Amino acid sequence: MEILAFGVQADEKPLIEHAFRDHHEVRCLDVFLNDVTAPIAAGYEIVSSSVNSELDARVLQSLAAGGTRMIAQRSTGFNNIDLHAAERLGMTVARVSFYSPYAVAEFAWTLALAVNRRIVRASTRTRDFDFRLDGLMGRDLHGRTAGVIGTGKIGEAFARIAHGFGMRLLGWDIAENPACMELGMQYVHKEQLLAESDLVSLHVPLMPQTQHLIDAAALKAMKDDAILVNSSRGGLVDTAALVAELREGRFTGVGLDVYESEAGLFFLDKSLEAIEDDTLARLVTFPNVLVTSHQAYYTEDALRQIVDTTVRNVLDYKAGRRSENVLVPHS
Repeated sequence: MEILAFGVQADEKPLIEHAFRDHHEVRCLDVFLNDVTAPIAAGYEIVSSSVNSELDARVLQSLAAGGTRMIAQRSTGFNNIDLHAAERLGMTVARVSFYSPYAVAEFAWTLALAVNRRIVRASTRTRDFDFRLDGLMGRDLHGRTAGVIGTGKIGEAFARIAHGFGMRLLGWDIAENPACMELGMQYVHKEQLLAESDLVSLHVPLMPQTQHLIDAAALKAMKDDAILVNSSRGGLVDTAALVAELREGRFTGVGLDVYESEAGLFFLDKSLEAIEDDTLARLVTFPNVLVTSHQAYYTEDALRQIVDTTVRNVLDYKAGRRSENVLVPHS
């Protein structure tokens, strides 16, 4: 049986091919799965999708009509999949429920440190042999407050790094993490966390309840000189409201690895095209904003775990087994 994998990055392809070599043939495509590319999957029982695939009811219907019976998503998030439609169509959907939390937590800190210490501006200057320090002043993070919104595995890893910096820890989540509390984290209401934190980092999943969790009111509650980092899901932040606050000169820095309208943009080369997204175009012009293209997970360690789990999900599907990774089981 041959499996069709969509949205495969160049660095990812050899890992996928190597992982599947003893089990199934796999065909890797660099295009993303959406309503335009879905017909390519005709005749493939198993399709593997990436985080920027668009698996709405129409796409799933097209896949099902072509004979697809299983979607193996190569990510933890699954807000891009219409699970109800998949269930109606009798399709199995599985994801990667766990991979290295350190990949994302470390990258979140990379963003935080880069905007705090003006690394991008400094690097650009020195390439032009401009060695002035004007405008490059940062702040010690030691002794300041880190607010961690979402204290699961990734949030915990982020908090451990913050603890190493000697920061006061505030947390917000539906359940308290004992490991974070051992680090000295104090769980508080979101409003208090936003008001008192010098650094706010987001580590919650995107669900209807968390859509625009950081909205205009939340942004206004934050300190004027705070740092905001989002390495989770773009929809957690109301980007238009964020741009409005940035135009008022607020925030020491904002580091975003995700964007709420990133589908059709991130992972693609758009350098020779006019960007029609005015909000994103405005966002990247701010000197205190750093935007990267959803790469926080992109380490060799994490990718190997993602690919290995995807292989297990496929093998479980063929054997009729169900694991914690299955979102929609066999019909």
